[in-house]
Amino acid sequence: MDIYGWELDPYPVALTAAGLLIALVAWLPLALRRLPLSLPIVCLTIGGLIYTVPHIGLDPSPSAHPHATERLTEFVVIVALMGAGLKIDRRFSFRGWGMSWRLLLITMPLSILAIMLVGMGVLGLSAVAALLLAASLAPTDPVLAVDIQVGGPLEGGEDTVRFALTSEAGLNDGFAFPVVHLAILLSVAATTGEPWFTQWLALHVFWEIIAGIGCGWRVGRIFGWATFKMPGDTLAKTGDGLVAIAATFVSYGVSEMLHCYGFFAVFVTALTLRNSHREHDFQRDMHDITEQIERIAMMLLLLAFGGAIVNGLLAGIGWAEVLSVILILLVIRPITGILALIGARASKGEKLSIAFFGIRGVGSFYYLAYGINHGNFQDADRLWVILSLVVFVSILMHGLTVTPAMRWLDRRQGREVD
Repeated sequence: MDIYGWELDPYPVALTAAGLLIALVAWLPLALRRLPLSLPIVCLTIGGLIYTVPHIGLDPSPSAHPHATERLTEFVVIVALMGAGLKIDRRFSFRGWGMSWRLLLITMPLSILAIMLVGMGVLGLSAVAALLLAASLAPTDPVLAVDIQVGGPLEGGEDTVRFALTSEAGLNDGFAFPVVHLAILLSVAATTGEPWFTQWLALHVFWEIIAGIGCGWRVGRIFGWATFKMPGDTLAKTGDGLVAIAATFVSYGVSEMLHCYGFFAVFVTALTLRNSHREHDFQRDMHDITEQIERIAMMLLLLAFGGAIVNGLLAGIGWAEVLSVILILLVIRPITGILALIGARASKGEKLSIAFFGIRGVGSFYYLAYGINHGNFQDADRLWVILSLVVFVSILMHGLTVTPAMRWLDRRQGREVD
């Protein structure tokens, strides 16, 4: 410092900012509980304000850092999947999870087909690029959908809407990945002429799904035994919920080494770990630590996304992009959701809510980054713009409506609103 002023050291500035952000992560969910706002909307706003400050030279656009985007979004998604699996109280069964299968086996493939047609017919994308975009935007996001998911372990009150959307978000990543790989193989085959069908069907459909389920179940069984049933001092006796993060990393790491679907494996691990001792209080400890880490990481990503928007990420949009967003969020997802729920045991309001709240978010960024990094797509920059616009509108539209909608459903069914 001199008599004319001082130069700020970026390190204490970064520490101060990090402390404020963590405090916001802890406080905002409580403050926003009764407001028609969501944490992601606030994060986007703060990120946009930060990047209006002069002399911030880092470009936060995902298209400028596709490999970093892939890894950061990957981390957030696997932590979110562990948290989602741990907080589902309902035991897994094919009949009890019937609503989930409807959304996975009817809504998702119909959504992929419809979004692909929009990509080709409205946006003018090639068939392969449209397929990658459709696979990226079809799944419901496990990260940003926290406001419409079930509560923590043993809290009870798992209504139809919250359970359906939580289980869908946990499982649909494994069903979307084969389509992402199909787009990658087709993009490569277009330039090399290499055969792709046998590899896609044998490896990316059968092996990676089956092995992902098996890997996730085995890791979950091992951690379940070590946490609750191992002779002597079990992991549960430590009282340290970081056990869930350890299970997340081991499950994902082993599944990736075996070349199977890691997202699928992590969610199966979470369900298996929860089933090892469903009523144990340590389930809450494990869930709470995953939720805290997930919120911090999500907030950092959304700050960067807000900054990217301010920096001109969406500057190139036109009428075609706007029309495609309307079709994807307000036509395709609701209609395909309603079609899947025909005959389901749910009220009309519940069906409409499930069909409407197919939130797009962090997972979509991961799929697109993965596809672009491993494939050969000429329309990569435009794909980033379109996907970013869909996610941005989804955050605003669903974030502004989720609190009133969930409170209305709770009142209709005689539950405590809060």
